[in-house]
Amino acid sequence: MPHPEVDVPRLFPLKGLTRGWARPRWRGPAAAFTSMTALAATSLVTGPAVAVSQSMPCALKRTDAHHSEGLDTWNASYPRPVRRLDAVMVFLSFPDAAPRTTPTELTADHFPTTSQFFERASYGKFTLRPHSLREWIRMPRASTAYAIQRDWNSARRAAYLRDALAASDARVDFSRYDVVYFVADPDAPGVDSDATKVVNLEVPLRADGKDIRRIVTVFEQHPPDRLVLAHETGHVFDLPDLYHRPTDDRGDWDTYVGDWDLMGSQFGLAPDLFGWHKWKLGWLDPRQVACVQGAGAGGTR
Repeated sequence: MPHPEVDVPRLFPLKGLTRGWARPRWRGPAAAFTSMTALAATSLVTGPAVAVSQSMPCALKRTDAHHSEGLDTWNASYPRPVRRLDAVMVFLSFPDAAPRTTPTELTADHFPTTSQFFERASYGKFTLRPHSLREWIRMPRASTAYAIQRDWNSARRAAYLRDALAASDARVDFSRYDVVYFVADPDAPGVDSDATKVVNLEVPLRADGKDIRRIVTVFEQHPPDRLVLAHETGHVFDLPDLYHRPTDDRGDWDTYVGDWDLMGSQFGLAPDLFGWHKWKLGWLDPRQVACVQGAGAGGTR
């Protein structure tokens, strides 16, 4: 079953955070005074535009729609995957369960598969480099306390993110990373694998001098659905879901595009992205795009 995104208008302020871990790490001189707090509201829907050279007649204009498929400009609220981006994987355990897997095993569930997908899909123009913690970070509450589920209560979800950031901040310098993955212990009793999604923060969280505008929350089983992390990471790069969410049990999730685009199915049986998405992400340039106008017969390659 595909996983949706969720937009969070505002998170509760992060108060009273302490660095409870003694293990040292490198930070700047002012790091001891850094706390994670919510900033002034910043829209992640429209976002600041960055001009790109897409002046062809079939290059649709970007609109105010969330994850607009327009590609005449790039939404600068999102990292554009045309260079190397660094991602951190933080593994969260809970007081009500002893993990039966290791962070190394869970990392192998997603990497190098996810990096290889983007390397291939981008024709080598984009590299996603993972940095995984080797130990579990203990959350302060039982997994059942967060009521984790697909359509998650916003207050419980905010508490989960707040606790995860506070618990991991002593071990992670978030200023070093472009993408953040919070990976929950898949065997904890309160973890629901259907709750995996990207959380978009209208009010970014601030950690280590960096604005965190979105977090990939991973609740997958071990082993996970095929290419689920590549699908979720696509949202981090401003790609929309292309599946149809049925309103009853008779619906078909594959109504629109099925497996022909990874954003239509995380199982990605094809697997690849539409050429339109590759154009939007900067992996195709105008010389590789043919705009067909008017009626008539013809061919292109």
